[in-house]
Amino acid sequence: MKNTALTNKHIALGAKMVPFAGYNMPVSYSGLNDEHLTVRSGVGVFDVSHMGEFRLKGDKALDLIQAVTSNDASKLTDGKVQYSCLPNDKGGIVDDLLVYRHKADEYYLVVNASNIEKDWNWISKFNTFGVEMQNLSDGMSLLAVQGPKAINTLQKLTNVDLSKMEYYTFTIGTMAGIKDVIISNTGYTGAGGFEIYIANEDAEKMWNAVFDAGKEFGIKPIGLGARDTLRLEMGFCLYGNDIDDTTSPIEAGLGWITKFTKEFTNRAYIENHKTNGVTKKLVGFEMIERGIPRHDYLIADASGNTIGKVTSGTQSPSLNKAIGMGYVKTEFAKPDTEIFVIIRDKPVKAKVVKIPFLSKA
Repeated sequence: MKNTALTNKHIALGAKMVPFAGYNMPVSYSGLNDEHLTVRSGVGVFDVSHMGEFRLKGDKALDLIQAVTSNDASKLTDGKVQYSCLPNDKGGIVDDLLVYRHKADEYYLVVNASNIEKDWNWISKFNTFGVEMQNLSDGMSLLAVQGPKAINTLQKLTNVDLSKMEYYTFTIGTMAGIKDVIISNTGYTGAGGFEIYIANEDAEKMWNAVFDAGKEFGIKPIGLGARDTLRLEMGFCLYGNDIDDTTSPIEAGLGWITKFTKEFTNRAYIENHKTNGVTKKLVGFEMIERGIPRHDYLIADASGNTIGKVTSGTQSPSLNKAIGMGYVKTEFAKPDTEIFVIIRDKPVKAKVVKIPFLSKA
């Protein structure tokens, strides 16, 4: 298992460590509910250094990105970020990712930890453009400082005016005396905040500076457990759960990041889904009867016929109710449709709801 530059720090803080995507990662410190609510009301820090970062450089960098991603990266300007996905050649998704435009001929791609090698190989396969590709993943650390007090915390450490940074933008500046820090505002919690990309050797210095700056706001370290419940309340997909190699962007409700104004991998197949419809859709649901939905639990109709499967589920700490996402047959995808989650061989009543479950802060 790989360690991040901060693994020893997490262990010293008493974190519960678990294997995740080949890394030794903190899943919780003070407890999931406490950490979750800390991010919703104050500020918390995630070590997400396991994520992958690629740099694509050259005159044809945009051409390569356009060929392999579903969204239209030509709309990006310097300092803008775009959510996108890598369609595979079978109608599914290789990965979802963020595309950062640094300059017209230089982009950063941020990919999921479990897919670093898979994504690298996939993109490389299409690199007939002579684009210079660098895998920066092993040398970079990434802190996600999230919550309504994140801006107050981080503004103490930088001259960059964080209040001017719109959602899905980034800049490169000095923070905590460290130069060339990539600071972005993309968020995966719906609570506001920023991501800080630094070299591994600067990770501990940055971590300490952020915690000193956030002390007055009750800052806490946050594990991957709360990251999962926070993103689920926002209805954000998690690769490997809600989207994978077998789910199309249209089935997953990602039509908004799938632009048919350009050519990309397997465009015709996905466009057929968009035009002619799909047989299953990813929906959000909340439990009406008592029970917590879990990944891979079956979903049934009132007659007991299987109509789908749970992809993500939890007891929402913010809403104090059980919520989940899952794929169901299209005719059961309308909000307020009654469905049943099979929990310990028993059908437990739920209803389809619109996502996000929680309004964005």
